[in-house]
Amino acid sequence: METLVQQLLDGLMIGAAYALMAVGLTIIFGLMDVVNFAHGEFYMLGAFVVFQLVGLQGLNYFLAVLLAVAAVGLLGVIVQRTLIRRVRQSARLNYLYATSIVTIGLSIFLQNAAQLVWGAVPKAIPQPFPVEPIILGSIAVSPVRLFILVASMLVIATLALWLKRTLAGRMIRATFQDREAAALIGLPVDRIDALAFGGGTMLAALAGVLLGSAFQVYPTMGGLATLKAFTVVILGGMGSFPGAIAGGFVLGVSESLAAGYLSAGLKDAIGFAVVIAVLMFRPTGLLPAVRRVR
Repeated sequence: METLVQQLLDGLMIGAAYALMAVGLTIIFGLMDVVNFAHGEFYMLGAFVVFQLVGLQGLNYFLAVLLAVAAVGLLGVIVQRTLIRRVRQSARLNYLYATSIVTIGLSIFLQNAAQLVWGAVPKAIPQPFPVEPIILGSIAVSPVRLFILVASMLVIATLALWLKRTLAGRMIRATFQDREAAALIGLPVDRIDALAFGGGTMLAALAGVLLGSAFQVYPTMGGLATLKAFTVVILGGMGSFPGAIAGGFVLGVSESLAAGYLSAGLKDAIGFAVVIAVLMFRPTGLLPAVRRVR
């Protein structure tokens, strides 16, 4: 029983970070119809910027996290304004295919730029958390993993409240439901796109910072992260925020249980097998989104 609880806690920690990535990807795809293949590279950049600020510049860890997430979010806004928007404005291009090619190229560029700047050797992010685990009865909880779980849940809850209670959040939800109607009533859909893309990349960067603090960071870490983010989005239901969160936890717990009871080398395969099994019975995902008007 103790082993099961331990594996469930680890799975919830990893799943919370997966949920952050998937929610960011859902925001970008839901509002803009952009299949962002560079999502994992923004995840990777967040981790490397924190490594640079904390490990090489000696900055406070928590301040570095805020600065890294903000910097990657700003980069996301710049990408949207300079690349994604130009593709949308070109009537001669198929928007979905063109943005896919653009983000694939951006992914390759960012990955190689990171390798050029920081090298290919995996790095460890210095952290302020104690090494000794927190003992809860017969369960040992790593402080950094507890921080990852709590921070992820707080961010997800804050984002949900922000989308529901603030004017900007309501504008985003209106654009998500019917982009053309939102434009007709005067909503600044172009600026909403920039906000959505920047916000989505900030969530990816935060997930990279959190998981990078528990593991190691390296230039190619974004490839598998992108694959898992898309997997979680599909598992939860395309365009569904609750589905993205639920899908993240399902994948994280599945991987943790597979690593604990079978083999660490099989955790990714078992996790994807669980996804396939779920989709066989629910092809639309766990919590499919309400169909939107385009």
